[in-house]
Amino acid sequence: MEPSVVSEITEDEEYMECVRDILCHPVFQSMDQYIQHGTTTCKTHCMQVSYLGYKLCKQLGGNWRSAARAGLLHDLFLYDWHTHAKETGQYFHGFTHPKAALVNADRYFRLTGEERMIILRHMWPLTLVPPTSKAGYAVTCADKYCSTVEATARFKHWIRMCLFAQPARR
Repeated sequence: MEPSVVSEITEDEEYMECVRDILCHPVFQSMDQYIQHGTTTCKTHCMQVSYLGYKLCKQLGGNWRSAARAGLLHDLFLYDWHTHAKETGQYFHGFTHPKAALVNADRYFRLTGEERMIILRHMWPLTLVPPTSKAGYAVTCADKYCSTVEATARFKHWIRMCLFAQPARR
């Protein structure tokens, strides 16, 4: 994550007040070992989704506290999804990881009903049941935006390298 983004997040006292316990927890910190999209770790992805969801939710007039907390926990599935199916035979990560994340989040943190629903439904429209609150829609939209940016960053870099790389000299 860019230092300016980290600085913006950590300097937002209102945001930090409601998520500090999650950010400091060893289980949340362990998400740094898993790559989410491109070269972005699961921890960084969740921090970006959380903060963007929080900001969107404030604009929409929803429960920004739930958006911030659920955004941090929405992908707390705690495995490398790139190799998970091959190792376990459990396919369809996109459909199943919200439940795994919710089970883990419930195990380590105290969640409200709204936070549970946000985590469980954040993959809509891939999963059929939509979010039930403004906070849920804020996190769902933030997740789609962040995922797209993360996944396309490596592709953009590759294209630039192909287009602008100097040919080898003989």
